[in-house]
Amino acid sequence: MRIPLDYYRILGLPLAASNEQLRQAYSDRIVQLPRREYSQSAISSRKQLIEEAYVVLSNPKERSSYDQLYLAHAYDPDGKARVALGDHAQSNHGDPDTQNLSIEISPQELVGALLILQELGEYELVLKLGHNYLANQNGAAVANIGNNLVNEEFLESTESPDIVLTVALACLELGREQWQQGNYENAAVSLETGQEMLARGGVFASVQAEMQADLYKLRPYRILELLALPLEKTAERRQGLELLQSILSDRGGIDGNGSDASGLNIDDFLRFIQQLRNHLTVAEQHKLFEAESKRPSAVATYLAVYALIARGFTQRQPALIRQAKQMLIHLGKRQDVHLEQSLCALLLGQTEEATRVLELSQEYEALVFIREKSQDSPDLLPGLCLYTEQWLQHEVFPHFRDLTRQQASLKDYFANQQVQAYLEGLPTDAETTHEWAVINRQSFSQPQTNHLRQRSHPSGVAQQVHHSRTSDPNLSETINYKKPEYANTSLNIPSTASARPEIPMTPLSTAERTTKATNPNLNGSARTSPPRQVKKRRRRKVSQPTPSGQRRTFANTLEGKTRLVWTVFASLVGILVFWLLVSTTFGWLKNLFYPAPSLQGKQLFVQLNEPPINIPDSNSKLQSPEGTLSEETAKEVIETWLSTKAAALGVNHEVDGLQDILTGSALSQWRLIAQQERAANRYRQYNHTVKVEYINKAEIYPDRAVVVATVKELTQFYENSQLKKSSDETLRVRYDFIRQQGVWRIQNMAVVY
Repeated sequence: MRIPLDYYRILGLPLAASNEQLRQAYSDRIVQLPRREYSQSAISSRKQLIEEAYVVLSNPKERSSYDQLYLAHAYDPDGKARVALGDHAQSNHGDPDTQNLSIEISPQELVGALLILQELGEYELVLKLGHNYLANQNGAAVANIGNNLVNEEFLESTESPDIVLTVALACLELGREQWQQGNYENAAVSLETGQEMLARGGVFASVQAEMQADLYKLRPYRILELLALPLEKTAERRQGLELLQSILSDRGGIDGNGSDASGLNIDDFLRFIQQLRNHLTVAEQHKLFEAESKRPSAVATYLAVYALIARGFTQRQPALIRQAKQMLIHLGKRQDVHLEQSLCALLLGQTEEATRVLELSQEYEALVFIREKSQDSPDLLPGLCLYTEQWLQHEVFPHFRDLTRQQASLKDYFANQQVQAYLEGLPTDAETTHEWAVINRQSFSQPQTNHLRQRSHPSGVAQQVHHSRTSDPNLSETINYKKPEYANTSLNIPSTASARPEIPMTPLSTAERTTKATNPNLNGSARTSPPRQVKKRRRRKVSQPTPSGQRRTFANTLEGKTRLVWTVFASLVGILVFWLLVSTTFGWLKNLFYPAPSLQGKQLFVQLNEPPINIPDSNSKLQSPEGTLSEETAKEVIETWLSTKAAALGVNHEVDGLQDILTGSALSQWRLIAQQERAANRYRQYNHTVKVEYINKAEIYPDRAVVVATVKELTQFYENSQLKKSSDETLRVRYDFIRQQGVWRIQNMAVVY
C-alpha cells in the first residue's frame, strides 16, 4: 500500500538541508521514541522508515535523483504549490517511481507510517488510513470508528493493537486541537470516539483514563457552548443542562466541596456559574437554582431569589416575589439582604414595611440615591421606586437571555388586574412586620395601633411611581448595586470577582429622625417624648421644701457614709504598703542566700538610638496593618520581590533577602534555586517591568489576596562569568499574598495563561 509521505518530511528537514543537519536529524529521530504503550514491532517499523529515508538522502547520487523528482512534483503546471511526495524504491533503494507521489510500504510498516504521520500532526489522515485498514480485515474482525466496534480476535493479531492505539491517540490529539480552537463539542466527539474504541476492546486503560480526564475538564466549556445555542436547538441545550446537572452532582452543589475533575476551584466555579447565567432563560434559572437551594446552598438561594423576582415581575406573578421574600428571610441570618427584602416588600405593595426594612440596610450608595430622590417627599417611597426600576433594568434583567430587552415599569406592573387581585389578599404591614421580627430576629420598632396605617393599595403605589417619574423626568444616574461575591466574572479565569465591601450606613440626621418620629409612613409609630405631666410632677417634687429634721437626718447619714469610705481607703493603703515591704524584704533575702547565676558568653548589644531588630519603614506600602490590599501596594510588593530575586540570583547571591518578601513554599523553592546557582557558579541579570491586572480580595480573609500581573522579564544568564544566553519573556503570573505582622509577603506564585 502507498502512504502520502516523503523522505524529507519523515526526517523533518527542508530541501536545502546540509549533510550535518541530515545526520543530526536522523540521530534525533532515532532517539525519540513513541509512547510506552506501543509494542516493539511498532517501534521497529517506525525506525525502519526513518533509516530508509536517511539512506536515500545520505547518498549524494540518490539524493540528487530524489530532489529532481521532489522539485518536479512540487508545483502543478499552473505554478501552484502542492505537497511533494516520493516513491519508495522497489529494490536496493533505486530511483523513485516518477509516476507516483507516495511511498510504497508493506502491511507490517503501516503502523510505523501512521506513527510518523501522527508525529507530524496529520491526525485526520491517520484516522482515514486507520479506518480503511480496520474496515478491510476480511472477516477476521470488524472495526468501525463511527460505531467503535473492535473484535477481540482482531486485537490478537500482531500489528492490530498498535494500529487501534494509533487511531485512538489521533482522536485524543485531534480533540485537544479542536479544544484549543474553541470547537468544544467536536473535541468531545473526538475524545469519546477514541475512548469508546479502546473501551470496547478492553485495551490501554491508561489512555482511556487520559481521555476521560480531558472530557471532565472539557465539560464546563461544552456546557457554555451548548447553552449559548439558539433556543430552537432544544436537544442540544437539553444536553448542556444534563452536563451541568452531572457537574453539580459531582461537586455537591454550586458551593460544594466535591470534585468534578474539571480543575475549577470554588471561586472559579462560581465565576463559571455567573457566566452561565447569561445563556439561561428566567424559567431555566428558576428551576435550576430553586432545586439547588434545597441542598442547602446560600449561593443558589441568592440566585433563585433573582430568578423569582425577575419572573414574578415580568410575568405578573406576585406569588413568586413573595416566595423570594420568604427565601430572603432565611438568607438574612447570614448576610445583609435588607435592600432586597425592601424591594420585594415594595413589589408586594407593602410600602411601610419596605421603608422600615430599608433602614436596616448597610448599602450606603443605594441609600444616598434613595434619599436624594425623596427629598421633597415625607417618606422614602419615591426614591425607592426609582431605585427598584433601575435595579431591575440594570442588575436583574441582563442576566437572563430572554429578558435583556425587557423594560421595567412599576406603573404597568401595579396597574395589572392580576397583580392587584393578588396583593389585596396579602397580610397587612403589621402582620408582616411581626413576621420579620420573629424569623429574621431584626429589631423593628413595634408600631402603636392608633398610629398604624394599613397597607397601601397597589394603585396608590402606581400613582407614587408616576409622581416620582414626573418629578425627575431626566433621571440618568447609574447606581453601584450590591452584588454577591459570585457576580461579574467569566470562565476565562482568573479575573476580578470579589464584591465591593459593604459600607456601614451613616446615622440618620436629627432632622430625618424627627421627620420619622412624626410621620407614620416611615416606621408605623410616632416616637414621642415623655408626657409633660410627668415632667411637672418631678419639678414640683424637687422644689418642695424639706423639714429641718429631715435635713439633719440626711446630713448625719452623709457624714457617716463619708467616714466609712475614708476608713476603707486607709485600710487598702495600709495593706498595699505592708505588701511592698514584705516583697522587698523577701527578694533581698533570696538574693543574699540564693544568688542568681551570672550571664555567660557574648551579651546582646542594644543601643538606645537603634532598634534591636529591623523595623519596616513606616512609609513603605508593604506595611499594611489593616485594610484591604490596593493595586499600588500590590505593584510595590511584586517589584520588591523581583528586585530581591535579582539580588539573590545575581553576582553576590544575596539569599538572605528572600525571607523579607517571601514565605511558605515560595521561600523554600527560591532559596533552593539561589543556592544551586551559587554552587554551580552561575548568576543572572534581570530587567523587569510590572503591570497589575487585577486583585482578588476575599472579605472573609482580609489578610490574603490573589494578584495577577503581567511581568516582562529580560534575563541574561552567566556561567563562570561568561554570558551564555539571553531571554525576553512576557509572563502572566498569579501571586498569592499573605499579610504577616502587618507586612504583605508572597506565599506562592505560578504562571497562568
